[in-house]
Amino acid sequence: MDYILALFDFIMRIDKHLAEITAAYGALTYIILFLIVFCETGLVVLPILPGDSMLFAAGAIASTGSMNPHFMFLALFIAAVIGDAVNYHIGAYLGERAFDPNHFTSRFFKKQYLEKTQKFYDKYGGKTIIIARFVPIVRTFAPFLAGVGGMKYRNFFIYNVTGGFLWTSLFIYAGYFFGEIPVVKRNFTLVIIAIIILSVMPAVIEYLKARKESKKAAYETAA
Repeated sequence: MDYILALFDFIMRIDKHLAEITAAYGALTYIILFLIVFCETGLVVLPILPGDSMLFAAGAIASTGSMNPHFMFLALFIAAVIGDAVNYHIGAYLGERAFDPNHFTSRFFKKQYLEKTQKFYDKYGGKTIIIARFVPIVRTFAPFLAGVGGMKYRNFFIYNVTGGFLWTSLFIYAGYFFGEIPVVKRNFTLVIIAIIILSVMPAVIEYLKARKESKKAAYETAA
C-alpha cells in the first residue's frame, strides 16, 4: 500500500521530484530516466511505472537548461527500443508456457490475454506495437505478447523503433516547448492528469466497444 501511495505521489508531483533528482544527481539523471523507461517497457512485471507523464515532465525540466533535450531524447528512445526488444524476447522464450497453469508465470497472465491480444493484432496488425506505446500498462504487455504470439522479429523491430521514436519525441519535446509556459507550470498536476486520461482513453474505448460487441453477440445467440 505504501508503495502504491509513493508511486501515486511521484506521478502527481513528478515535475517537482524530477527537479529534485536533477539537482541532486546532475548528469546521472539521464541514467535514472533511462532505467525507468527500460523497466516500464522491458520488464513485464512493472507495468505501472510512469511513462508519458515522466517524459513530458523530463522535457519540461530540460527547457530550464538543466538538461539537454536532444541527448535526453536519444537516451530514452534507445531505452524504449531496448526495453521492448527484451520484453519481446522474454515472451518468445516463454511462449505459451507463460499461460500454463503449472508454470510460475501463470500468476501474472491468463490464456484469454493471449487470445484477446491476438485478435487485436489481427485487427490492427503490427501497428499494435506503435499504438500500444501510448497506452499505459498495454505498452508493457504488447511486446511480450508479440513474442508469445510468434510475430516475426524483423517486423516487430520496425514497429518497435517507429513507436519508440514517436512516443519519446512527442512527449519529451511537448514538455520542452510547453512545460515552461506559465499557465502550464501553474497547473502542472492538472496537465499530468490530462495526459494520463488521454493515454488510457484508447484502451477504455476499445474495452467498451468489445463489451458492447460481446453483449450484442450474446443477445443474438439467445434470440
